[in-house]
Amino acid sequence: MTLAQDIPARAVRDGSSGPQASLIVQGADATGIVAAVASVLSGHGANIVSLDQYSDNPQGGAFFQRTVFGMDDLRAALPDLRSDLDRNLVEGFGLRYTLRDLSTPKRLAIFASRSDHCLLDLLWRHRQGQLPVTVAMVVSNHPDVADDVRAFGVPFFHVPCQGTDKSAAEAEHLRLLQGNVDFVVLARYMQILSADFIDRVGVPIINIHHSFLPAFIGAGPYAKAKERGVKLVGATAHYVTEKLDEGPIIEQDVVRVTHAHTASDLTRRGADVERAVLSRAVLWHAEDRVIRDGNHTIVFA
Repeated sequence: MTLAQDIPARAVRDGSSGPQASLIVQGADATGIVAAVASVLSGHGANIVSLDQYSDNPQGGAFFQRTVFGMDDLRAALPDLRSDLDRNLVEGFGLRYTLRDLSTPKRLAIFASRSDHCLLDLLWRHRQGQLPVTVAMVVSNHPDVADDVRAFGVPFFHVPCQGTDKSAAEAEHLRLLQGNVDFVVLARYMQILSADFIDRVGVPIINIHHSFLPAFIGAGPYAKAKERGVKLVGATAHYVTEKLDEGPIIEQDVVRVTHAHTASDLTRRGADVERAVLSRAVLWHAEDRVIRDGNHTIVFA
C-alpha cells in the first residue's frame, strides 16, 4: 500500500521555493540575540525569509523566535551551522534551539473513532496540498472509516480498545507509532490515553476538544450547551498531557448560535468549527509555528 504523497517544501508559507529550514530559539531574553542569530545565518550564506519574535518582558523575561531561512546546499551545511549555533546561542546566551530542514515533512498519525468529520477533513486538506505533512497512518478503535481512509491511499489500522484495561491496545499503538511518526493527532478519538502511553510515545499529541475548555466537559456537550442556552459554540485544539484536557492550547474559535438552533444544529455548526480549528493547529505545528513554554504556547501564525 502506498503512503499519501508528501507535500514539497514550497508548500510552506514562507516565500522562496528553494531549500529552507526553520530555526526556533527560546530562553531568557537578552540584548543581542536577534543580531547573533542573523550573524550566524549570514555567515553561512543563508537568506532570512521570515522572522517572528516575542518577549514576555524585555527586562529579563522569556524570549521566543522563529526564523525561516534559505540557503544553497542546505543539508550539507546543517552540521557546521549547528556547531556555530551551539557556540553563539547555547554557550553565548544560554538559549535552547531546534533546527529543521523543512523539505522533509513531519510524519503524522491520525487517531479516530466513528466520527469522521475531522479525520476526512485532514485527509482532504493533505491531498489538496494544504498540509505539509506525510500522513503515515490512521488508527481507529472502530473499522467504520477504513474504506474512506484507504481511498486516500493512507494505511489504516483497526486496534480495538474496549473496557477499562487498555494496555494491549496501547502496546499495539506504540508498536505502530514508534520510529514511524513525528506527531499524533486525535481527530475525535473517543478514548482517554493513559499517562504511561503519553510518556512512552515520545512525540507531541494534538487533540481537538468540542468546546472552549473547560466548559461542558464529558459526553453530550451540545445537548448540555442547548440546555444552558449558549450563544457561542466553540472548539479547542491543544497538546495532550497527563492532565485530561488541560494541555497547552494551540488554537480556539467560536461560531454564534441562537435560541432557535436545535441540539442537532449546534452539533453541525460545532463540527464545522472543530474541523477549522484542528486543521489550523496541525498546519501550525507542521510548520514549526508553535513554541511550547510550560503549559503555555507562543503561536507565530
